[in-house]
Amino acid sequence: MNNRKLPFIIFGVIAFFVVMALSSSLLFSISATERAVVFYPFGKGLDKDNVIGPGTHMKAPWNEVFLYKVNEMSSEENMDVLDKNGLSIHIDITVRYYPIPDKIGYIHEQFTRDYETVLVIPEVRSTVRQVMGRYTAEEIYSTKRAEVETAIKSETEAILNKNNVHATAVLIRSIMLPEQIKQAIENKLQQEQEALAYQFRLDKEKSEAERKRIAAEGESRANNIINNSLTDKLLKMRGIEATLELSKSPNSKIIVVGSGKDGMPLILGNN
Repeated sequence: MNNRKLPFIIFGVIAFFVVMALSSSLLFSISATERAVVFYPFGKGLDKDNVIGPGTHMKAPWNEVFLYKVNEMSSEENMDVLDKNGLSIHIDITVRYYPIPDKIGYIHEQFTRDYETVLVIPEVRSTVRQVMGRYTAEEIYSTKRAEVETAIKSETEAILNKNNVHATAVLIRSIMLPEQIKQAIENKLQQEQEALAYQFRLDKEKSEAERKRIAAEGESRANNIINNSLTDKLLKMRGIEATLELSKSPNSKIIVVGSGKDGMPLILGNN
């Protein structure tokens, strides 16, 4: 009985090892951050329109599976470029990108899985050189750095999108100029700031002087109006009114009418 079962046991063991050996060529797994396309050597070739999503899948042993990471990736580049005036600038940049998941078949057909070194990095480096060549070192170093980054990103994205890769960002990490040029730019920027501060103080003083002039002219006009309205008769009338008010006070006093200067009443009090 045991001798009869022995061939089956041996066959089962052999079959098990055969299946285990073939499992790597029969099954393949795709993670959440991956996509795949299959090449059929005895069929239609690369099935670039049928992108396979995450999970475990079966295939014939002779078919080849190409996995692509579709999450965002980054690459850092160090470059020496020339500015608008031909000055050498060392720049460190970071590019963030990912392949468009539904288009990885087309990426593989044109660039293979080495698309980063074949497509992304050369295009980024070329675009950086072109954009940097439109600006001076001073603009890149100080006033137009954000504008330069935006131009690099938009132009890089336009090129990569045509080839089914999306650039999410191209960032300038650092810019290094020759020390004497850097010092000259910093000195110029400092002088410009000092000139702006001086101009601000000058404008403020001019505004204050103008304010005082306007106030003085207004006060002068008011005095002229008052002086022109003060006639002798008006002054006498106001003097009489003031004298009458004083005469109403409880303090004892003597009023001599018409004895003051210009005929104004005189008040002689106890004090």
